[in-house]
Amino acid sequence: MSFTLAIVGRPNVGKSTLFNRLLEQRKAIVDDESGVTRDRQYGISDWNGKSFNVIDTGGFVAGSEDIFEKEIAKQVLVAVEEANAIVFVVDAHTGLIDLDDSVAQILRKSPKPVFLVVNKVDNNERLMEAAEFYALGFEHIFFIAAASGSGTGELLDAVADLIIEDSSEQIAEMDALPKFAIIGQPNVGKSSLLNALIGEERTIVSTIAGTTRDSIHTHYNLFQKEFVLIDTAGIRRKAKVHEDLEFYSVIRAIKALDEADVCLLLLDAEKGVTAQDLNIFSLAVKKGKGVVVLVNKWDLVDKETNTAKDQEKEIKKRLAPFSDVPILFVSAKEKTRIFKAIEIGLEVYENRKQKISTSSLNDIMLKAIQSYNPPVVRGHPIKIKFITQLPTAVPSFAFFCNFPDDIKTPYRNYLENQLRQNYNLTGVPVRIFFRKK
Repeated sequence: MSFTLAIVGRPNVGKSTLFNRLLEQRKAIVDDESGVTRDRQYGISDWNGKSFNVIDTGGFVAGSEDIFEKEIAKQVLVAVEEANAIVFVVDAHTGLIDLDDSVAQILRKSPKPVFLVVNKVDNNERLMEAAEFYALGFEHIFFIAAASGSGTGELLDAVADLIIEDSSEQIAEMDALPKFAIIGQPNVGKSSLLNALIGEERTIVSTIAGTTRDSIHTHYNLFQKEFVLIDTAGIRRKAKVHEDLEFYSVIRAIKALDEADVCLLLLDAEKGVTAQDLNIFSLAVKKGKGVVVLVNKWDLVDKETNTAKDQEKEIKKRLAPFSDVPILFVSAKEKTRIFKAIEIGLEVYENRKQKISTSSLNDIMLKAIQSYNPPVVRGHPIKIKFITQLPTAVPSFAFFCNFPDDIKTPYRNYLENQLRQNYNLTGVPVRIFFRKK
């Protein structure tokens, strides 16, 4: 098990800035609006040859009526449960306040090492004032300025001293695992699906759109299946991206797509396929990712005899030309067919990884080409002589011929359909290139 560090504290003390500093990247959303980090954020930090996970928790606000702040209070307790050590961030600028005290009370009960980090100490005067935080009674206290990074080295040294073994092997192992991104519009049930699969409340679930503003990675290892699940922020249409925050989360979701091997695209059963769903779908296809379409909230739909069949036909029509995708009707809430979704996702992952031998390709595809020859161009017949799979992450095939530029889309589609009929490429975009022999 690798070492995990949780960053806790009340809102706006600079937890996300410190998190970014530890990870040396803009992983958390940093904004002046209080309570912006609404979910736990995970990242990996390396220091002195040791790697450890870092969790950035939401702002901690006690006794508040706000739905998020109540949930965040719960999240801090969960983070304290999950972490091996805790970084408790306070703000030298505002000084010691009651809220810091309430957080300290929870942390004093924890048997885990707590590092008290006084942030925003950027001059000597602040350092003098910051001495009041000794009153909280924590043994390890660090004065830092997360924005400039001053003082974070000593904190990292102290954390690294707690780590006995080097866990970088585990990270390499994690990289080798299949990665599934859960994508879709806000409120289709992405977080509910993640929680249903994992069986614990990893993300805040509420019906306010835009609750999950960052992507969250979860290592999944159950029923002899092991993979990484990435839950992304809902991708919105550009017109709806008003606040900077939404803009960040769209970028984040697109980055999550980059990391994934297979995308589980969630649709809302009651709304059907919307234009935005098609945008997300074509983005995944453009990036060469495997796709499984999950129609969620199926429990809310009135069923007639052919509902699922008709719906599937309708969806495939909308997704065309790439309609060779698995479509499953699920309910994250009722846990209907969600494990089937993972099985299909793993099949699509294998389909995307497969390497087809050149001899098999030439045997099968040259026969298909003979039975339906490419059209004649300017009086010359087009001859395709040889086919091979290219060494890329997305199944890509090169067809060597005499007039590569003259092969039109309909014939390209015919070749793709032949490939799909003869090899298992369900859920996987296929790239076809024509080259001069």
